[in-house]
Amino acid sequence: MKLVVITAIAEFEKEVKKMLKEAKVRSYSYRDVKGFRDASEECVEDNWFGSEINETDSVVFYAFILQHHLDSLIETINIFNKNQEFASKVHLAVLSVEKYN
Repeated sequence: MKLVVITAIAEFEKEVKKMLKEAKVRSYSYRDVKGFRDASEECVEDNWFGSEINETDSVVFYAFILQHHLDSLIETINIFNKNQEFASKVHLAVLSVEKYN
């Protein structure tokens, strides 16, 4: 059993739900969150947002899933990210679960 945490911009919410369904993840939780990025250390030319502090409407998903479903989910997210024209991607973190009830 693994705990996955997925973050994405709010515009990708429907796509993430579709990816979870395709990976046969039937139960998950999600919340709207504010993404934050501090670009104060970047050169002005490299910062296309035009400000040092950037907040973005985002979503975070949590799910406990089996390893074979995780492999499918990772593959689906990788394909989605490769085909994106946006700078923003879907991010996935995997945590091992030692015990669960």
